[in-house]
Amino acid sequence: MKRLLATTAAALLLALPAFARENHALLIGASTYPNLDERFWLKGPANDVDLVRRFLTTNPTIPFDPGNITLLADGVEGGTPPTLAAIREAMDRLTETVQPGDFVYLHFSGHGTQAPAADPSSELDGLDELFLPVDIGPWNDSVGTVENALVDDEIGEMLDRLRGRGADVWVVFDSCHSGTATRGTATDDDVRQRQLAPEALAIPDAAMARAEAAAMESERSRAMPADPRERPEPPLVFPGSAEEGSLVAFFAAQTNETTPEKNMPKGHPDRRSQGVFTFTLFQALAERPGITYRQLAQEVLRKYTTGNLARSTPLFEGDLDAQVFAGEPGDRLAQWPARPTGDTLTLDAGTLHGIEPGMELSVMASPADPTEAATGTVTVTDAGTFRTVTGAPADLPRGAWLRKTSEVVDFSLTVALPRARGEATRALLRAAELIRTENMAGPRLRFVAPGGEADLRLELFEDSDRPDAIWFLPATGLVSEDDLKTIPSVSTRDKTEYQLADVMADNLRAMGKALNLLKIGATAGAGTLNVKAALQSARFDPDREEVIEGTRVALNAASVPRLIPDDVIGLRLENTTEGPVDYNILYVGADYSITFMGNDRMQPGAILQEDFVRITDSAFGRDRMVVVLSPAQPQSPVEDLSFLEQGAVERTRAAPVERSGIAGLLDEAGFGETTRAAVSLRKKKAADAPLPMFLSFEFDTIPAE
Repeated sequence: MKRLLATTAAALLLALPAFARENHALLIGASTYPNLDERFWLKGPANDVDLVRRFLTTNPTIPFDPGNITLLADGVEGGTPPTLAAIREAMDRLTETVQPGDFVYLHFSGHGTQAPAADPSSELDGLDELFLPVDIGPWNDSVGTVENALVDDEIGEMLDRLRGRGADVWVVFDSCHSGTATRGTATDDDVRQRQLAPEALAIPDAAMARAEAAAMESERSRAMPADPRERPEPPLVFPGSAEEGSLVAFFAAQTNETTPEKNMPKGHPDRRSQGVFTFTLFQALAERPGITYRQLAQEVLRKYTTGNLARSTPLFEGDLDAQVFAGEPGDRLAQWPARPTGDTLTLDAGTLHGIEPGMELSVMASPADPTEAATGTVTVTDAGTFRTVTGAPADLPRGAWLRKTSEVVDFSLTVALPRARGEATRALLRAAELIRTENMAGPRLRFVAPGGEADLRLELFEDSDRPDAIWFLPATGLVSEDDLKTIPSVSTRDKTEYQLADVMADNLRAMGKALNLLKIGATAGAGTLNVKAALQSARFDPDREEVIEGTRVALNAASVPRLIPDDVIGLRLENTTEGPVDYNILYVGADYSITFMGNDRMQPGAILQEDFVRITDSAFGRDRMVVVLSPAQPQSPVEDLSFLEQGAVERTRAAPVERSGIAGLLDEAGFGETTRAAVSLRKKKAADAPLPMFLSFEFDTIPAE
């Protein structure tokens, strides 16, 4: 299977006449499938299309003309049902319309699945990936295909034609193709998986087995290296050439994973069913305009972690260092014109852009003014996805803008209890009551009723190998069988009520502290320090106790690399600023442990290249390396964040230590009592006082099979 190749069309475009660039979008959302049982219908794709359309037409960086946006979605005003014929026709029309240098955004939300490939030897697993239009039919054994399915090869041809016209393309797939079995707990969020098992389309098991066997026998499959660190190929891959427009592809999940939809955003009355991937993607983009695809990918991964949204790993392919929407780099400056309405002001931005009720916004006389020139502040009284209402000051400047100059970080942890059944559940509920009444986990922890909106969910699986174990599930309440090997759990059988309460409280405190550290990092983001950073790996020889020469390779931070025991993780930092910078390196394990890896000061021009972590076989899962960089004052002590180590719980019982700046904020995140805090985004001085920078690198540690 050919890897996705994204290249620019510079050579071709130089020979063509100049055209004014146009932005085009085709948004496809398949929710209702008349030929399938209603239990397989979805709710979120229509809402995904509506959200994306509203974002594209109101995006202040690169707005799309509404006339250049085509909607193929059932349940959306102005949309056409996304049948296979309608998708083909829209693609043909778009291909005829675009000119060299145009930009095309494509969005696919709906069910996906796999079916035997027409040529099994052309696919590594012998299976085609399918996107399912609303008029999908069953498997037709006489021709060996699923009726009206949109096959990956055909999508690739559609994209080739667009790129052959010289257009740059960004395509997003919020669907999945895996039939992986999942476990879960009931929720009030109406969580659904966007995957359809082959048997739902009457695809015979024998046909699937024959296709997989044919692929295994092909020469290509026999030549594939057996490296457990290699992830599966992208769900859809496309050929490319040097004479085509560029291509970037975002996928909601790997080919062996599923992706959910649920009610979002959390805690808001106007929340509605959305693809978790679509909402998270555009929330990250709304909060951080003017970034690259790689930066956007990293923000999506970080939001998945801090929101405990899903266990799937999104996949990002193509020219990731290009600017999103082929735009220009920009600062993290979020501001909108204020529309006076009586005694209130209204903004065309909301929760998608990180605005929350109670937040203060700065009043700017002009969007070009520095933040220090703000004439005052207003408080947000109400916020929807794309609409915010604030009070209106009496001295509001004419043509005023409201600027977001702080982020509100929620340090609380909401935990949903399981529905009562069996003695193990009763023991869990008694332990939860002890934790609550005796304040064993502090004021930040809050238990909610079974199925309620929560950051994580507790559940017992009576039909599992450990029927007495309490499992700590993500917010969706959905996990795969493989996930149960790595997610935290606590046995109830061997503990008294107080012992169980103590262990549960320790687990929840540890999870809360680790998540809060990552929340601060997601809020502070890249900062304004000009420090170059790259993650590297190498192999370690345990007999000689040294890194094996010639094994060091750079890691792609947007792909969530896989690492096996005796892999070594190294970091390269280069201080290209004009002043000294302090660094602190923290390791957040899949078990929510926090390990302090070291700190020091880098003078201007200094380069750090050092190995920090060696992977062992003691535990596997999603780990993270967090690098905190902060500007240093001459003659000051080096910033020390070692107090954040998860083992240093005793520090909470010691005399309080006064900390300021970024250390003070992190102290509150890890060991404080408040449930919410504000993180300032404004520059208090000129360019000689940059903001701290948080870098988060994610990787999966797996056995060396």
